[in-house]
Amino acid sequence: MKNCLAIAGLIATLAACAPPTVPDSGEGIGFGAPEDFALQQARREAALNGTPLPQPPSVQTQAIPSSDLRAAGIGQNGGGDVGAPLSVTNLAGAAPAPADVNNPGISDENDFSAVASRETIESDAQRRQEQAAVRQVVEPTAIPARPTTTGPNIVAYALNAPNAKGQEWYSRSLLSGQARFQRNCASYNNPDAAQRDFLARGGPERDPRGIDPDGDGFACGWDPAPFLLAAGR
Repeated sequence: MKNCLAIAGLIATLAACAPPTVPDSGEGIGFGAPEDFALQQARREAALNGTPLPQPPSVQTQAIPSSDLRAAGIGQNGGGDVGAPLSVTNLAGAAPAPADVNNPGISDENDFSAVASRETIESDAQRRQEQAAVRQVVEPTAIPARPTTTGPNIVAYALNAPNAKGQEWYSRSLLSGQARFQRNCASYNNPDAAQRDFLARGGPERDPRGIDPDGDGFACGWDPAPFLLAAGR
């Protein structure tokens, strides 16, 4: 009996000297979510009282008709088929087209960085050979012969005319009307061509086409002033 009491006293002494136990830091208030602590407390009280825990309300899902989804614009893709998923190749874009070395635009052949980025020594030599193959050498030809005569010299006529523009100098037929004058003058490209043809047909003395009705010797309103100004007159 004395031995049992001695052993019990020794156990009590050792228990008193042992360090206090540290509570689990992973549980309790301040170390977990508040709802977890409340759930644990409810379970503890239910276990002590012998009452079951209340069941959480069940969530019931209700299917939405597809017509309502379409009306809301959900699940539609513009009426077309779903395309293939994008890939890295599609996102990166198509590769740039190779440069056209035959482009007749402004050349960058003198830009070393531009040429070095697209040409090598071998490719440049091949390109020069291709250009030489299609090169055409134009042989010189004889200069066209100038016609021996170009018709009356209207410059000489302007410088040697005895009268000024609008001054009647030659007699004209009274039958030359304004309508005939306008119609015949319209057949020439310019007044110089009219004056040259007028002189070739016998003018200024004669006016067979009626293009000088006022008799000043200048057909279809031809003006000698530019030639006189060039000659300093």
